[in-house]
Amino acid sequence: MTRLLLAASAALLTATAATTTALAEPVNFDFDKSHTLIEASWDHQGYSTQRLQFTDYDGTLSLDLETPSNSTVDITFNLIDGFWVGANQDRFITHLNSGDFFETEANPTAHFVATGFETEDGETGTMTGDLTMNGMTGPVSLDVTLNQVGETRDGNTKLGFTATGSLMRSEWDMGFAVPYVSDEIELFISTELVAAE
Repeated sequence: MTRLLLAASAALLTATAATTTALAEPVNFDFDKSHTLIEASWDHQGYSTQRLQFTDYDGTLSLDLETPSNSTVDITFNLIDGFWVGANQDRFITHLNSGDFFETEANPTAHFVATGFETEDGETGTMTGDLTMNGMTGPVSLDVTLNQVGETRDGNTKLGFTATGSLMRSEWDMGFAVPYVSDEIELFISTELVAAE
């Protein structure tokens, strides 16, 4: 009987250790693009706030909630036909693609790769990274909140995040109309991620 209990205890400890190890490893996630918003906004001459949404993006989301520093976030944005600024905005879209801004003929993509993660409570923290656009690379910092952890109907892990930050567009050589149109760009991301199958 004692041997049986010892064997069962050993098996339980082994299983627990294996489970802990598995949970500690990064998990690959995919964007739920039907529930993801990636947006930039700015002040237009003090009259209004204008917004731009990035609609064509993909990349690597390998997340470790136990040890965020083990995570990898590497996203590429396809800029040609990848902007949404509202209906009947063809003229503005053409301007965004020009040399005054993204110059997409020469730089058809933007790229963000995370370089660091900091959190004290596992629910809020800071993600820093390098953003490349218009042929230039600079640092960006985002305040990140883990909104919820759950499951899809299929039983896959599902995460909800919100991230906010800002950048000065002139640092990426996109200073057209500054200061009449704000140099500072506010960033807002709300996303749902689903564990890759």
